[in-house]
Amino acid sequence: MKFGVVVFPGSNCDYDTFHVLRDVFDKETTFLWHKDHDLKNCDCIVLPGGFSYGDYLRSGAIARFSPLIQEITEFAQKGGIILGICNGFQVLLELGLIPGVMLRNKNLKFLCQHIHIRIENDQTPFTRSSKAGQILKIPIAHFDGNYYATPETLVELKKNDQIVFRYSDPDGSISEMANVNGSMENIAGLMNLDRNVLGMMPHPERASEALLGSADGKIIFESIIDYIESRK
Repeated sequence: MKFGVVVFPGSNCDYDTFHVLRDVFDKETTFLWHKDHDLKNCDCIVLPGGFSYGDYLRSGAIARFSPLIQEITEFAQKGGIILGICNGFQVLLELGLIPGVMLRNKNLKFLCQHIHIRIENDQTPFTRSSKAGQILKIPIAHFDGNYYATPETLVELKKNDQIVFRYSDPDGSISEMANVNGSMENIAGLMNLDRNVLGMMPHPERASEALLGSADGKIIFESIIDYIESRK
């Protein structure tokens, strides 16, 4: 299978993601420049973290107008697998591929630290190699990670099991203390209704090698690979 990592001006986790997919998982991986109109026959598109276009206006707001977005949107509509990490999640929200918005963190500070997330749904292309309730130690690095949605949207998200990850304590408890950025319902990751697009604020590519303090993030990529290869 083949991964494509989108590169926007200001992306700073593109090479990290590329390294993990190519060197850790030994999968064909290519960069996708934001001005192009070619997804290069990739099976999975990854929107990496960073500060696309300097986060001017608001995070992800300008990236949604990049030329390649047209192809990415069509890819999603056809059932293609898309993973948005941190800024990539923000871009997916701006595109409307996932409902809701991001607000500033509750303490109005940039957060860069390891946190814990609990897997809420293991019946997705992104978590099929895990178990519901499993706890992952993964780092975050964001200023605008406070997820917000209308009460009506939140009801639908819960009804349709679209909440994939929640911020938790190490023992899996969902608490206010664990909710470092103030996200509604401790939401750390969501998927679309068709279950082929996932956005998550934590960085699994920064937790895919034990040398970095955790390899828990590997389970996200392992799940994607298993899902796509099982369909071929």
